[in-house]
Amino acid sequence: MDKSSLFQIKRDIETCVGQKIQLKANKGRKKAFIREGILENTYPSIFVVKFENDYETTRRVSYSYTDILTKAVEIVICKDNRKIQVS
Repeated sequence: MDKSSLFQIKRDIETCVGQKIQLKANKGRKKAFIREGILENTYPSIFVVKFENDYETTRRVSYSYTDILTKAVEIVICKDNRKIQVS
């Protein structure tokens, strides 16, 4: 792993805190989790995404920056009805 790549990913994600995102996470065996949520917070080695569902419950999920680097997680920022890929 290249530390400069991780640092760049972390910096890109930090600029998007509070924004709506579309997240795609690979769950293995050709299964994927695709949801829209809000990038809630960033920490030194993880970031937290808040998802709300139809039953008015909130779910917070954390992912590491290496998940993005290894392409296990893909994030698309929804900004002004445009989608911007983060990788």
